Amino acid sequence: MPLFTLADAELAYGDHPLLDRAALSLEPGERLGLIGRNGTGKSSLLSVLAGTAALDDGELKRQAGLRVVLVEQEPALPRPGAVEAHKLEKYRHLFGVGDSPTSGGERKRAALAHAFAQEPDLLLLDEPTNHLDIDGIVSLENLLLRQGAAIVVTHDRAFLDRVATRIVELDRGRLASFPGNFSAYERAKAAQLAAEAVVQRKFDRFWAQEEAWIRKGIEARRTRNEGRVRRLERLREARAARRERLGNVKLAIGQGSRSGKLVCELTGVSKRFSDRDIVKNLDLIVSRGDRLGLIGPNGSGKTTLLNLILGNLAPDAGEVRLGTNLQVAYFDQMREQLDPDKTVAESVESPEKHVISYLSDFLFPPRRIHSPVRMLSGGERNRLLLARLFARPANVLVLDEPTNDLDIESLELLEQALQDYSGTLLLVSHDRAFLDNVVTSTLAAEAGKGNEGAWKEYAGGYTDYLRQRGSVVEEKVVVKAPPATRERTTLKLSYKEARELEAMPAEIESLEAEQHALAAKMSAPEYYRQPPDALRADQVRGADIERLLLEKLERWEALEAKKRGRPEATS
Repeated sequence: MPLFTLADAELAYGDHPLLDRAALSLEPGERLGLIGRNGTGKSSLLSVLAGTAALDDGELKRQAGLRVVLVEQEPALPRPGAVEAHKLEKYRHLFGVGDSPTSGGERKRAALAHAFAQEPDLLLLDEPTNHLDIDGIVSLENLLLRQGAAIVVTHDRAFLDRVATRIVELDRGRLASFPGNFSAYERAKAAQLAAEAVVQRKFDRFWAQEEAWIRKGIEARRTRNEGRVRRLERLREARAARRERLGNVKLAIGQGSRSGKLVCELTGVSKRFSDRDIVKNLDLIVSRGDRLGLIGPNGSGKTTLLNLILGNLAPDAGEVRLGTNLQVAYFDQMREQLDPDKTVAESVESPEKHVISYLSDFLFPPRRIHSPVRMLSGGERNRLLLARLFARPANVLVLDEPTNDLDIESLELLEQALQDYSGTLLLVSHDRAFLDNVVTSTLAAEAGKGNEGAWKEYAGGYTDYLRQRGSVVEEKVVVKAPPATRERTTLKLSYKEARELEAMPAEIESLEAEQHALAAKMSAPEYYRQPPDALRADQVRGADIERLLLEKLERWEALEAKKRGRPEATS
């Protein structure tokens, strides 16, 4: 029996539909990964399932006595005394959080500990990996694998690969379900998008055929068929109403002038804070074109190390030597570079494009560019900071946790932009898949008992780092790209095809005349007094005529194209 069933759900924010007759159910033991573009309504759907928000229309049925716990993207501090103290202490220890959490990351870990301590039947998590280090993410994965049922909104693809038993995508108000983990979803989605493109291409082709048929006319016919014109109008309306996929962020990083071969050299560098070694005796060389990823637990000093490498912070011991002609662009983890009182447009200067056009590349519509920064969501602020960053030329790009709040498609586009970037990259991230796809070397915090402040460099990304340390690495799933379309060579019309093309206008006219006569017959006042069998026969014949007309039009278009010697792409 499902834990809940959602049927014909409708939910809108203003005139923007978030759920459009959506349906979803969840069985005990399932762990759903809920994905979709920023702003599509994932958090709103979790609120509906948790009972903190109501649908505009539709039905939500839940099992009697179902215990549901929601951990929001920016959770408030949990109320003390709501769960048993020994259980709460157990999970607080697992997430490494004290009794008085203050930062956003500590509040998130405290909320997660509180949620697991309640032992819910259904756990709803909204971006739970934000602010967690890799060890915290792995601990969360292990707990979820023992959880009865869960729905998780996250952009962490490695997390979804390990935890999810089903991926549910919220796209244009509808919920589509894909069995398996994220890698299985990617394969299925690639096939689905290819099929959707074929359907849309056929629809557009039929629409174009109707346009061409009416404009061309048929030889020896002086007047246009009114039924065909009406059908063309219906096709135009259907095409206009078809909801297209949302646009993608167009990321292009400004390329600065070429830096010197040496970007930075650290020799015996050490740094201490509050009697604690953050960096100790570090030797490191960063050369032009390097892509260095920094990983380590929260509080290990990754941001401090970045500032040492950039020369923004003086070491307590050792030497930092900077290269020449460095143009640095810095993505700040805490978004401190955005003035909350400025508008979106005032926050960005694009030297090559008008600000409205430039911001549209980052999915900011014209009506949104005059909104103050404080009104933006986390994902929008992230995109705005990326827009501001990429507008400036730079040969050294520093990204401190750039993936928080980005949807998966934007994340993949950011990866592609970074792969095309020819400058030097310094990256701090807890996203394992992102590290694997972007960096060429990894600098990892090796702090342990009697080893505080130690850092070690490894070749490759996160998976390579694990392999070199002797850790078990799950085999990565290779996603094959869909086969490319091929073109076939066209031939001249055969004698049989020429006769077929010559006879086709009369055949189409005959079908349209029959369709018109049948429509007039069915519109007569006395029509529905006939026997049911006769009514059904007319309905069947009407459907047959519509199908035959479509087939004839497609065949006519194909023969006309062949007659003109134009090749057609095969799907």
